[in-house]
Amino acid sequence: MSHAKKNLLQGIIAIIVIAIGVTGFIKLKAEKKELEKKAPKIPLPIVRTITVTNAPMQIIITGQGTVSPVNEIQMVPQVSGKVVGISPDLVNGGMFTKGEILLSIEPTDYEIAVTASKARVKEAESSFAQVTQDAAAAIAEWKSMNPDEDPPPLVAKKPQTASALAKLEAERANLKKAELNLARTRIMAPFNGRVASENVDTGQYVTPGQSMAVLYGTDTAQIVVPLEDQDLFWFDVPGFTTDTLSGALADVEAVVAGREVTWQGRVVRSEGRINNLSRMHNIVILVDTPYASFPPLAAGQFVEVRIHGKHIEHAAVIPRSAVHDGNIVWMIDMEKNRLLFRKIDIARTNHTGVVVQNGLDNGARIVISPLKAVSDGMKVRVMESGKGTLP
Repeated sequence: MSHAKKNLLQGIIAIIVIAIGVTGFIKLKAEKKELEKKAPKIPLPIVRTITVTNAPMQIIITGQGTVSPVNEIQMVPQVSGKVVGISPDLVNGGMFTKGEILLSIEPTDYEIAVTASKARVKEAESSFAQVTQDAAAAIAEWKSMNPDEDPPPLVAKKPQTASALAKLEAERANLKKAELNLARTRIMAPFNGRVASENVDTGQYVTPGQSMAVLYGTDTAQIVVPLEDQDLFWFDVPGFTTDTLSGALADVEAVVAGREVTWQGRVVRSEGRINNLSRMHNIVILVDTPYASFPPLAAGQFVEVRIHGKHIEHAAVIPRSAVHDGNIVWMIDMEKNRLLFRKIDIARTNHTGVVVQNGLDNGARIVISPLKAVSDGMKVRVMESGKGTLP
């Protein structure tokens, strides 16, 4: 076969192959079915939920403060003199009882003053008696001579009698003052208490008004606790939220000598002014007999206060993350797996979460997971996390 015939044969074979390929392609294309267009499925968001549990609950208001004495005074003498006696309890930190003699000033000068004053009283009494007898004699003599007339004041010695009586009363007043000054040479404790500081010693000369010690009472102690205005709704403050004298009970807790100790207190009042800077109310908690236990509730101690507030019959505590836009929660319709918006009535927010007093049924399931896009009635997939429980 010549070279030309061979090239011609190869060309014819190539054309036949191409024709067969084109024919097959056309046939396959004609038999191919068009693909149906389908919208992609959007996955439902997965949400975590908790089950609501309603139960009776007492609102507890917490705060902090420092213990201070109700009674605190400076011990000062009312008379001058040399200190001749000091109680062993008159030391910094010393404990004393009401009526105990804490300090004695030398009484000799004041005893002499009392003796001299008594003598002057006796003299004034004698003078008054003499003038009274003279007046009686003068009146009798006048009556014998002028039976139908009253004697003139000068004849009846009324000016002399009045002068003698005034002098007697003045001397009696001087005697009372001298006796009072003598009594003041012994300084007695006005209440059961403790010595905060002292600055006096035996042999020291003291003068009226000189501060010798600082004393404070131990029968009662107080704690001033700053609270927000909305907190006062939940408990009784005598003279502020109630007209009764009985305020709410409170637990006063502190760590003393390495252990936790609790004292029982009560709310007695609020201070006269709201704090200008913080706008907080200063609530006063009173604790009776703070030194009756060991260790005591000492002045200056920093304490935690738990005030017993009102009761809520059906309360639920839910996480703060479950509340949206102030008072909205996302509830789950379990039959339809839909998310629903529900308004709630929040009582207060504390360290455990949000206390709800209305709007949540017992056993309801609420969403606690965050969602970027949410609408009322949207479908979701539910995963339960736990139960909402009271603290």
